[in-house]
Amino acid sequence: MKTRKTAGKKFQPYNNLIEQLSAQNITVTPNGEKLPEILVITTFPPRQCGIATYSQDLIKALNDHYVDSFSIKICALETNKEQHTYTDPDVKYILNTSEPESYKQLARAINEDENLKIVLMQHEFGLVHETVKDFNTFIDEVQKPLAVVFHTVLPNPNEEFKANVQHILNRADSLIVMTHNAADILVRDYIVNRDKIAVIAHGTHLVKHGQGPELKRKYGFEGRTILSTFGLLSSGKSIETTLDALPNIVDKNPNVLFLIIGKTHPTVVLNEGEVYRESLIQKIEEHGLQNNVQFINKYVALDELLDYLQLTDIYVFSSKDPNQAVSGTFSYALSCGCPIVSTPIPHAVEVLAGETGFTFDFGNSEQLADRINTLLFDPILREKMVLNGLHKIVHTAWENSAVAHAKVLQKNAAPGAIKLEYRNPQVNLDHIKAMTTDFGFVQFAKLNMPDLASGYTIDDNARAMIAMCQHYKKYRNTDDLKYIGIYLNYIGYCQMADGRFLNYVDVNKNYTTQNHNENLEDASGRAMWALGYLISLAPILPAEMVESAEAMFQKTLGLTKDIYSTRAMAFVIKGLYYYNRQNKDKDVLIYIKMFADRMVQMYRHEADEEWKWFEGYLTYANSVLPEALLLCHAMTGNETYRDVAKASFDFLLSNIFDENSIKVVSNRGWHVRGSEKERYGEQPIDVAYTILALRKFHDIFKSAEYLNKMEVAFNWFLGNNHLQHVIYNPCTGGCFDGLEEHSVNLNQGAESTVSYLMARLTITKYFGNPNNVYFRKLRAAKVSALRAPQDI
Repeated sequence: MKTRKTAGKKFQPYNNLIEQLSAQNITVTPNGEKLPEILVITTFPPRQCGIATYSQDLIKALNDHYVDSFSIKICALETNKEQHTYTDPDVKYILNTSEPESYKQLARAINEDENLKIVLMQHEFGLVHETVKDFNTFIDEVQKPLAVVFHTVLPNPNEEFKANVQHILNRADSLIVMTHNAADILVRDYIVNRDKIAVIAHGTHLVKHGQGPELKRKYGFEGRTILSTFGLLSSGKSIETTLDALPNIVDKNPNVLFLIIGKTHPTVVLNEGEVYRESLIQKIEEHGLQNNVQFINKYVALDELLDYLQLTDIYVFSSKDPNQAVSGTFSYALSCGCPIVSTPIPHAVEVLAGETGFTFDFGNSEQLADRINTLLFDPILREKMVLNGLHKIVHTAWENSAVAHAKVLQKNAAPGAIKLEYRNPQVNLDHIKAMTTDFGFVQFAKLNMPDLASGYTIDDNARAMIAMCQHYKKYRNTDDLKYIGIYLNYIGYCQMADGRFLNYVDVNKNYTTQNHNENLEDASGRAMWALGYLISLAPILPAEMVESAEAMFQKTLGLTKDIYSTRAMAFVIKGLYYYNRQNKDKDVLIYIKMFADRMVQMYRHEADEEWKWFEGYLTYANSVLPEALLLCHAMTGNETYRDVAKASFDFLLSNIFDENSIKVVSNRGWHVRGSEKERYGEQPIDVAYTILALRKFHDIFKSAEYLNKMEVAFNWFLGNNHLQHVIYNPCTGGCFDGLEEHSVNLNQGAESTVSYLMARLTITKYFGNPNNVYFRKLRAAKVSALRAPQDI
């Protein structure tokens, strides 16, 4: 075992503790606190193998998703035959599995490192086959908690093999496998307690869907139907099965091109050279397929690989190993929207059930050709398989894998050793811009592609204008003004001559019949909120934009006195509050008191000791009601408004928060007083509105309890929910439309995407940023803040 250090560095003087700890390869926070260390034992780049890539992706996902929570170090696995030079500074140790002494040295180093809290081992039988006994002794000697990821789980083991595996299973504090089938084998054939096993699927990358035609043009494949397979080449891939099927496919589809993506596995090259690839080339020539097969003979970088998969029409997985538990290549293809035809490895059987793809028998080229031809001539079936596959695979995104792994590691480390803090994703406007035409913000999306047929609403354009104004206020990006102008113009388009607002406009700019069938008070209230917020930014926005907004605001203001809907009144109050920031107007205070008194009267009519609310039910956008009443207090100083706002808000929070998470009122069925709450069906907009309200309550009451809940609520978007799935898509900048009982709605529509952005911009200065004073204070105060309010 080798420890990586810079020669002589320990003799250098240090200016401060942080510099000294950094020199010792110990990661620290900006406060100088040592971060708890996680050691991952794995193969690692530049070594080229599936587990090395897997570990690199997992570690990146963990570091990207959490901040000031842990420091991940790597022990790279090598042999006498295969050794590398590592450039990643986090490679702390190198374990030579050919050398028994290397195991002893590593165990000693792990045990002596007080800052190392847990070991995560990536296990594959071939990695330690030279020194199995020494490996077993090593894991016994390691005195730190040990989590083991099994990349292969073999069924029906013989006694000798079972004994070796059982040794690992007994020693490990937790076991991670990638399929439910693998977990079943451990329970059935190795007698493992299921509670010890976590099923965490092989991670995949989120991508922007719908780019296939553009990518085909980019890579020179325009007009071709692409079949592909990828991975480090070896005979186990059974590529010849596809080559033998191709003549039957090409006969009916002459434009088919089969891409074989990837170089030969380095270990295979070491032992037998390019014999296998040469055999494939010979078969291509025998079948006359030179114009229908292309090798991408290199270790493909991730971005390029994802491009190839997105332009693929059908992905072929032809492995001939029936015991292969899982395939990263298979997972990546599925997440890129490829219809899959695969041999029936357990992973494929589990994932492709239910019109998600086809399987074919090992080595059966005739069956493979039949499956591919069926798909090529049935585009509707292909599309159905793509959508079904994406809904099954989205939970495997690396972001979700990071959350699941972090929870396992936190659970198995010593109590309190690892405290998880989510990192704020970068602000990304790509999807909002993609959803915006010259006329307005499109209402719905299919996955991340705008659904123009869904038309436009004032609801979405009003929210989008608020969010983009927030963004401009913070970043002063002049490109934002273009989008603010589009949304403002849409609101103007929907304002009638008498000041009323319509809501729905179709793709041809016609008002739809929905405007006659729905109550438009809420939409009008949202428009007033958006206009008021824009006006409040008059000092930094173009004068003509502000003048236009003021004209619309005043044109409608007189009509609002007839609004009695609680949420509509609340939205109007928010508009009046922001308008009053810029234009001190006595008439505004008259409206504020009128609406506030109506809300207080509604509250007194409905509220009692058990139910402190304005209505006999909790529905949508609930937090807007107490927030609006608090704004009325801020403008008037009326303590009744303040007291009712706080009592109602605290009642709402007690219904949607537990100690560690938020679960907003379900859109499946509202929560009626005295009835059971529906458990599932959460939408981003309600979480976002709660965050906006918490911000106002924290600003006025200065309570750490509200700040802590704001963080908990925002982390709902990042995986702190009952599925532990990300709701925000960092790849597109969109936000998934909803969280259901067993799945996430993958469409990234206007409402959810803008709601996330509003929430993200609202919490920016408070947490998720290690250099932020609020973040550091909240981290220090978190435990006590959960027990009792305190000022920050």
